[in-house]
Amino acid sequence: MADKTLVCKDCNEEFVFTEGEQEFYKEKGFENEPQRCPDCRRARKQNRANYGRGGNRSHGNRW
Repeated sequence: MADKTLVCKDCNEEFVFTEGEQEFYKEKGFENEPQRCPDCRRARKQNRANYGRGGNRSHGNRW
């Protein structure tokens, strides 16, 4: 298995899907290659983690 060069679907930059990452994906049973570069994956994960914090949610309080 050799390193693969892929293109990020968010920023359109090329990134390397290393042999080690491919092994990790295989061990975890992931069938699809990553579609985003590491920077875009990190940014997307951060955005998801911050989504919904604060705001006007009552969390079940009725007052």
